[in-house]
Amino acid sequence: MMNDKKEKQRAEKIFDILSKEYPQAKSALEYSSPFGLLISTILSAQCTDARVNIVAETLFKKYKKPEDFLKVPVNELEKDIFSTGFYRQKAKSIRNCCETLIEKHKGKVPADFEALCELPGVGRKTASVVAGNAFGIPAIAVDTHVKRLSNLLGFIKADDPEKIEQRLKELLPEKHWVISSHWLMSHGRKICIARKPKCSECRIGKLCPSFNP
Repeated sequence: MMNDKKEKQRAEKIFDILSKEYPQAKSALEYSSPFGLLISTILSAQCTDARVNIVAETLFKKYKKPEDFLKVPVNELEKDIFSTGFYRQKAKSIRNCCETLIEKHKGKVPADFEALCELPGVGRKTASVVAGNAFGIPAIAVDTHVKRLSNLLGFIKADDPEKIEQRLKELLPEKHWVISSHWLMSHGRKICIARKPKCSECRIGKLCPSFNP
């Protein structure tokens, strides 16, 4: 790997190009509140954001606050989120999360990264999504696209999301932490597609060690 100064310069060039390619990049999950984003992010595990948005549109007409998720029988909640997959585990995680929000945070989603991580069913990725997008707290969410592209671009050779997160934080200025995830996700969906990457159309190809036109 290049020395860090050169690597930071290369990363800066890459993300500068991506920022121009995807100027409207933002969370693919639709939400109107931190609580809505939290629940949607839990539902997004092993599920497309598009599917979660469809489910969420109906879900949040019925469940508007943490207490609402605890009022219904668990099998009813499972039925409401069935199409997102892994519905039993997700229903359990959502209910446990809502209980903790009520007991420890007066029913409000905490605007604190560590407090978010302590919620049941919430890992660093979910906490980063909520912290960064709902509260503007500098954080980098590492999803499958971010993980894959970080390796392909030579920023790191690792599968551990936390190591990838830390490496990206070393390479990027704090002001770009939140949006960098969306730039990489957008590029992963449009150009650097896992099964069939469009290297010939890639604007950052000259800076990518995996470039194969």
